[in-house]
Amino acid sequence: MKITRFCPAKVNLFLEVTGKLPNGYHELATLFAKINFGDRLTLQAELAPDTKITLRLTGPIGHMLQADESNLACKAARAFLEHFQLTAHIDMTLEKHTPTGAGLGGGSSDAAGVMLALCEIFGKDKNELLPAAAKLGADVPLFMYEETFLKGEGIGEKLTPIEAPGPLPYLVLAYPNTVVPTKGVFARLKLPDQKSVLTNTSNLDKLIAYLRCASPLASWKHLLFNRLEECVVPFTNSVRNVLRDLRKTNTDAVLMSGSGSTVFALVETEKDAKNLVNKLQNEERIVFFTTFHRSLKDENNGDTNTSYGRGSPQSVRERDV
Repeated sequence: MKITRFCPAKVNLFLEVTGKLPNGYHELATLFAKINFGDRLTLQAELAPDTKITLRLTGPIGHMLQADESNLACKAARAFLEHFQLTAHIDMTLEKHTPTGAGLGGGSSDAAGVMLALCEIFGKDKNELLPAAAKLGADVPLFMYEETFLKGEGIGEKLTPIEAPGPLPYLVLAYPNTVVPTKGVFARLKLPDQKSVLTNTSNLDKLIAYLRCASPLASWKHLLFNRLEECVVPFTNSVRNVLRDLRKTNTDAVLMSGSGSTVFALVETEKDAKNLVNKLQNEERIVFFTTFHRSLKDENNGDTNTSYGRGSPQSVRERDV
């Protein structure tokens, strides 16, 4: 059986760090939002006396990744088989568009896509796999859900789907061809005081309430927040430059996603989105606009080639910030 799935990327509309656990993991209060930009997975699988997993990488950034057991897609396939005590031949092709180290959750989405495809092929309940998904990465369970918006707590694995009937704004994303290693970001983080945490978690609840009530962007854009910006922007010129250029356009709904390096803006109309892409694009970054991803049920909803500006992911710079 052969299945093709769209693996959407995500942005964080809100991200506060609420504490640190003894094992070194940080606790978060965040609002994830899936978008119509991502990777496309084609997977075939059949039961066999032994296990064989193969992966081919295509697409504009496929050549930057390893198509071996270190890839999260392969790890997800093996975790599925081990969980259900199966042996099978699994053949995967992953068309990669989402860059790594960009705060967009590309690898996590791919891993979830593999697990969901295998559940469909072998008739398994995806909910049984949530603990195994969390072991692969804190963001992987997010992509096991169909909903667009999810509140994340704990280390990001405690998820609550959020209804947001819309209408919703467009997103303009700018990726500055820079990998920001997550480990280095959290190493620089100074935990906020309890008063700040309480204020910001209250703001997160307000943001969710606005989305549930289909309030316009003007009502809630001031609530966008990312604690990790202070750990990235002062240390990474390319991210700082994108934020500067966005704010010069008088766009005030601007935020870095996750631990960086992608910066995004929310705008009301497609016309405004196109205009902003034209203003931002240059050879140092990839700029495009997209929309929020409404459902994982429709694998054709995702458009991995929507409205790119100039720029190429072929010379990504790693900034060990």
